[in-house]
Amino acid sequence: MLEEIQKLGASLVALSPELPTTAAVTAEKNDLTFHVLSDEGNRVARQFGLVFDLPEDLKVFYKSLGIDLPASNGDESWQLPLPATYLISRDGTIRDVFVNTDYVKRMEPADILTGLRKLSAV
Repeated sequence: MLEEIQKLGASLVALSPELPTTAAVTAEKNDLTFHVLSDEGNRVARQFGLVFDLPEDLKVFYKSLGIDLPASNGDESWQLPLPATYLISRDGTIRDVFVNTDYVKRMEPADILTGLRKLSAV
């Protein structure tokens, strides 16, 4: 899919609340071939209204899995952004958005490509 995105003149970029070094390790560990940028302190996510506090039971669950969110993110907030997909035109206008509180639900790749085709035709 990444090749198709690039053929349409677009770029795929991920934002992560992880510290830059942690985000780089995550990208390498997962063999990601697109840019993963660090959004320290969830500054960008906060501007889009995407940040939420993990409830206490999730903090306990994360800890039981060995996930040290404060260490990864470089703060003690236990905050994460909702996963979101934005299609942004060359002039910086947001043309399509997909946000869902269920982190396993994401914008369908076919919908992303359809949206990008529409943008490239403009």
